[in-house]
Amino acid sequence: MQQTQTRAARWKRLWRLISGCRRYFFYALLATLMAALTTYLSPLIVSFTVDGIVGGKEMNLPVWIQAWIEAAGGRDYLAANLWLPALAVLAVQGGNAVCAYFRNRCSALGGEGMAKALRDALYRRLVRAPYAWHKASSTGDLVQRCTSDVETVRRFLQMQMMEVARAVVMVLVALSIMLPIHRPLTLIACSLLPVLIVFSFFYSKGVQKHFRMADEAEGAMTTALQENLTGMRVVRTFARQSQELEKFTRLNRDYRAKSLRLNDLMGIFWGASDIIGYMQIALVMLSGIYLAVRGEISLGTVMLFSTYSSMLSFPMRQLGRILADLVKADVSLQRLDEILTAPQEAEPGRGLTPDIRGHVAFENVSFAYPDGGEILHNVDFTLEPGRTVGILGNTGSGKSTLVHLLQRLYAPTEGRVLIDGVDVQDIRRDWLRRHVGIVLQEPFLFSRTIGENIALGDVNASEEERFEAARTACVHDVILGFGDGYDTMVGERGVTLSGGQKQRVAIARMLVQKTPICVFDDSLSAVDAETDSAIREALLKRDTGTTILISHRISTLRGADVILVLEGGRIVQRGTHAQLAAQEGLYRRICTIQNELDEATEGGAAQ
Repeated sequence: MQQTQTRAARWKRLWRLISGCRRYFFYALLATLMAALTTYLSPLIVSFTVDGIVGGKEMNLPVWIQAWIEAAGGRDYLAANLWLPALAVLAVQGGNAVCAYFRNRCSALGGEGMAKALRDALYRRLVRAPYAWHKASSTGDLVQRCTSDVETVRRFLQMQMMEVARAVVMVLVALSIMLPIHRPLTLIACSLLPVLIVFSFFYSKGVQKHFRMADEAEGAMTTALQENLTGMRVVRTFARQSQELEKFTRLNRDYRAKSLRLNDLMGIFWGASDIIGYMQIALVMLSGIYLAVRGEISLGTVMLFSTYSSMLSFPMRQLGRILADLVKADVSLQRLDEILTAPQEAEPGRGLTPDIRGHVAFENVSFAYPDGGEILHNVDFTLEPGRTVGILGNTGSGKSTLVHLLQRLYAPTEGRVLIDGVDVQDIRRDWLRRHVGIVLQEPFLFSRTIGENIALGDVNASEEERFEAARTACVHDVILGFGDGYDTMVGERGVTLSGGQKQRVAIARMLVQKTPICVFDDSLSAVDAETDSAIREALLKRDTGTTILISHRISTLRGADVILVLEGGRIVQRGTHAQLAAQEGLYRRICTIQNELDEATEGGAAQ
């Protein structure tokens, strides 16, 4: 995938994306501010009670705190009612709990809202990305990006962003309280904080590449798992369980090693930051005791500064983890941004919706994939509505590429593809694909009932129309033979059906569309010759419009109005079966080989 834009651009795009849930993060920030205020009030109340009320000493408190004391009745009144400071501590702790609840709830609402919006945006981009982009991407890696990477970004915004706000607010509130009380001790209490901040910054920079390596290792492991689960039949058929297990174990070991390296780095940081934090607390306590012995400060002030110092060290220690998580979230967001900025299928032409009857024309069409050589060379043929064209060729001769061009999954590098005289590049994409039905050699069926899979061709089709399409595809009686009939559940990717059954269900799904152009891309390869013949006869009896048959079987192509023979991306022969069978060339050679194989098979069966 291509490299995306700058970090600022990525976060700006995410900020626009979560416009519907920004207010929750704002409410969470307000709750964080209130929680920080209430957190610092409890030690202050205790210190004031010990020194100001019980000890009768004057304290240099902030003006807003002195105003609260006067509003409560003054120092003498509080000395006579010591239960009031205790009640104040309980009230402050209760307020702190309420603020913490609202902070967690609002941040959760914002985080989950962001995750939903991000997943929706990712899925919209994925379903609209060009076919070529998907072919160049790994399915397992895309799944990992849309799950694990989204979760990483959500966790950072929901949790770590609140910790950033909490750390900033706690530092500012602590300084506003500590500076008026004793400036030198305040400077001592903050003396190691710059060291901790610098250490955290360099730590976050150092682990950035390790986060990406671990993320990519997890993506590779997810890809291997996804491929093995979806290709389990192939794995078992070729007895590849041991080799695939060894491959997954190797990828899992690599992911484990890179994750352990990350944990080692985090352990080093937490250990070192613990030492710095405890040194900060010890320095404040020693300095406070020394000043208290000299009579410069009171015992309550020592208690207050010791408590505040420990409360300050934790959010500062968290700063390293926050910066590390920011790096990890940025790496994840960069991977997500590669999807969010993926190219989208565009309407390069005029977006027309012409009346499509089935006239198909390839005018000197050539095509080359971006990363390969030319596949098609000056392909030129015309197909009248209601006619059938057969296409034969060796593997790699460009047969399926013709279908891709017809459905505008790719654009010709030279020439034009016309439908009813209109360039397919000028036809609106969804309109074009609704009128060009296709059945692939390896059809994809969803994990739904057989009836629902057939109805995907036309959700408005009646039950009788679905049954008729299944009869034409010679699969109706097979479906009725299942215990639940059309309500039989199909396993993932159709694994509960045989290859021929899957192909016939896919044919029925395409026939329900009633498209004027039907393409069968070697989609009868898994059915027996008798069923193949029955399906073709049923198609002839039904007004299926223009038909394109791509096959390796001569028997499948025999009845086509015209047969095109592709070799090396060029049309080397064209004509009816009788004409081509009488000519020297690829068609005749294949015809001879298949006849000999059929005779050998019949002879073996007779013996």
